Amino acid sequence: MSSVNQDASLFKRILGALDEGQRRWLVGREALRLGRGGIQRMLEVSGLSKPTILKGIKELHSRRALGGDGNRIRRRGGGRKPIEEHDPEVTDLLEQIMEESTVGDPMSPLKWSSKSSYQIQQYLESKGHRISEDTIQRRLRKLDYSLQANIKDKEGTSHAERDRQFRYLNETAKRFLAEGEPVISVDTKKKERVGEFKNPGRKWRKKGEAPRVQIHDFSSLGKGMAIPYGAYDVYRNEGMVNVGMTHDTAEFAVESIRRWWRVFGRRHYAAARQVFICADSGGSNGSRNRAWKYYLQRFSDETGLNVVVGHYPPGTSKWNKIEHRMFSFISMNWKGEPLVSFETVVNLISATTTRRGLRVKAVLDKRWYETGVKISDEQMKDLNIRPHNQNPEWNYSISPRGN
Repeated sequence: MSSVNQDASLFKRILGALDEGQRRWLVGREALRLGRGGIQRMLEVSGLSKPTILKGIKELHSRRALGGDGNRIRRRGGGRKPIEEHDPEVTDLLEQIMEESTVGDPMSPLKWSSKSSYQIQQYLESKGHRISEDTIQRRLRKLDYSLQANIKDKEGTSHAERDRQFRYLNETAKRFLAEGEPVISVDTKKKERVGEFKNPGRKWRKKGEAPRVQIHDFSSLGKGMAIPYGAYDVYRNEGMVNVGMTHDTAEFAVESIRRWWRVFGRRHYAAARQVFICADSGGSNGSRNRAWKYYLQRFSDETGLNVVVGHYPPGTSKWNKIEHRMFSFISMNWKGEPLVSFETVVNLISATTTRRGLRVKAVLDKRWYETGVKISDEQMKDLNIRPHNQNPEWNYSISPRGN
């Protein structure tokens, strides 16, 4: 390395091709070769710090550079500690950000966000947390988020009030949770054919023990359709699924909520005065469904609860908590398992759990639910319903009559 003094740039290029251990050993060797003033010269040429150069010299003297711990460059436990160790608050804040902007495919355990890693980084830095985009992405992967490309699954036209509605739902949920009041996310899961039909997916079994199912998927060969309607407790990470056998109606939806209240709600929230229900804008619990509001009024009268409802904007059902907190794991739990009977459906749903402690209870609802039930104008006038100032078509409260 006699050319070091003449061509410092060449020396730097050589250093750039080495790992950190090799760099400090080479620089240490050159410092020793140069003798007096060698360390100072290497400080100027290499860009390494004095402690690093001295460490390289020490390792050369102790022969550690010539053998030792395999290909290890740093000592065990060396290197920068993960940010969650010296700034644990950043993980909680990151989860909070994602909770407010999470989308989930109900058939997959992965989630994704409407925010970019750059936006998340800027927000965290505004709160006093220094963090790189790479670290954000690493933490998100540990939280089961994935990086998603565009996909042909457009959820309809964005409503002008969509973002405001999401913020309103989030603020309302936070307020209820802070006051110890229940917050539930509700929806109907995809209907499932019951019988000896093939269920997509695979499970580990002994060779030759795969279940035999019907060659044809004709409905006439089955036992009917299972209609799982779920109510998910956001705070307790606990859900109730009412499995219907007839029709997905507003009466069925409210009966499912009633069953959640009887099994979980009144036990865990004995002092509750109100409940916040987050629901999609369409279907049996739609914002324009008169029967939905009519049966919620009856539920309110029976329980004495003030029922506060917030609907997700049209076309944004994937933001519903129940989709990626509960339904996705139910789908994963029964993949590859023929749903041969209604009892099988109930048992598989009830057996669903996650590493984060999700608990689900399922019951079979054998009642017959009529379709096409009409609620008259007079019946609507009798409801004790109060639209909110913020997006009144999506947000309203139903109080017990007589209050």
